[in-house]
Amino acid sequence: MTVARVTEISAVSETSFEDALKQGLQRANETLRNVKSAWVKEQKVDCENGEISRYQVNMMVTFVLDS
Repeated sequence: MTVARVTEISAVSETSFEDALKQGLQRANETLRNVKSAWVKEQKVDCENGEISRYQVNMMVTFVLDS
């Protein structure tokens, strides 16, 4: 029997949403074992002087628990 857990992660990038997602998953894989998927729950940007200053992604990361 396989049992999985889901945890929410927030990641930020000054480059793009895709970069924030990649950084978040990379960090999750450093801490969690058996990461299987991620669902992007929310995206937002911060602005300064009318320009996008950073991209934020909130994601739900699924990982399988050790037996």
